[in-house]
Amino acid sequence: MTVYTKDPQATLDYAFDWATGPNGQPGWLADTETITSHTVTAATGLTLVSSAEDTGVVTAWLSGGTVDELYNVTCHIMTSMGRIDDRSILVRVVQR
Repeated sequence: MTVYTKDPQATLDYAFDWATGPNGQPGWLADTETITSHTVTAATGLTLVSSAEDTGVVTAWLSGGTVDELYNVTCHIMTSMGRIDDRSILVRVVQR
C-alpha cells in the first residue's frame, strides 16, 4: 500500500487513478468503462474536504491530522459495467 506524507496544516490532493496502469499500460477500467459513483472515506482525525472524479481518476482533498499518526484513506467505486472495487492509501502526518 502506498504511504504519503502531509503536514497537519496542509490541505493536499491525492489521486486514485483507475484509468492508467503502471508505465502507461492500460488501467483497471476497460476501454469504454466509466466510474458511475465513488465514495472516499478517511480515518477519524483526517478530514476529507472534497472528492471528484474525472476520466477515471478520483481525487480526494485531505486536511488535518495529528503529527506522527498514520491514516487509512479508501476510495470505493462503481462502474458502468457493474464492477465494484476499493483502493486504499496511507497518509502519515509529519511536521514540516
